[in-house]
Amino acid sequence: MASQQKLLSGFKRFQQQYFGDDRRLYESMKDGQPAKTLMVACCDSRVDPAILTDCDPGDLFTVRNVANLVPPCETGGDYHGTSAAIEFAVNNLNVENIIVMGHANCGGIQALWDDDGTVKSQFIQPWVFIAEKAREKVKKEHAGKDRKQQLTACEQEAILVSLENLLTFKCIKERLKQGNISLHGWYFDVRIGELFSYQAQRNSFEIVR
Repeated sequence: MASQQKLLSGFKRFQQQYFGDDRRLYESMKDGQPAKTLMVACCDSRVDPAILTDCDPGDLFTVRNVANLVPPCETGGDYHGTSAAIEFAVNNLNVENIIVMGHANCGGIQALWDDDGTVKSQFIQPWVFIAEKAREKVKKEHAGKDRKQQLTACEQEAILVSLENLLTFKCIKERLKQGNISLHGWYFDVRIGELFSYQAQRNSFEIVR
């Protein structure tokens, strides 16, 4: 468990590496960030995108939320943190790639899967319901499989729902037509330490070699 002292000691090592030993990276970014990849990932502490991809500061513009979900583009309500981040990444940073990265043993997807209508959470259940389409599909197409297999299927289908929802953003649709952006679905299996990438032509998640 990370104590406050461990975190502060970690910052000192970061500070020495990037502002002591070699300042060139942050000097190059002092007026703005150069990220060309938007990563939508889960809040889960085991799946930090920068750690998993061994990226340097400035490589990824990251949005993290429960179950790595992208909501459909809509203007109702008052707070749209994920949508605002997507808009900024596309319109201001001109990102060239958007990656939705899900993972195994996702608590958010488990909350969606186990929802029998009696759960009264204030925020979690309404949020994960964004992926209700994934749950419905898995219940229909994987009815004979065990819980672990169904959850894995739901975790992966939820990634595809988020990719579909990205297409409801006008700025993304325009850049796709222009060939200036690409969308990707990744799935990290925390149990075996492998990364899977969605291959649309075969409609399957395949291990990255």
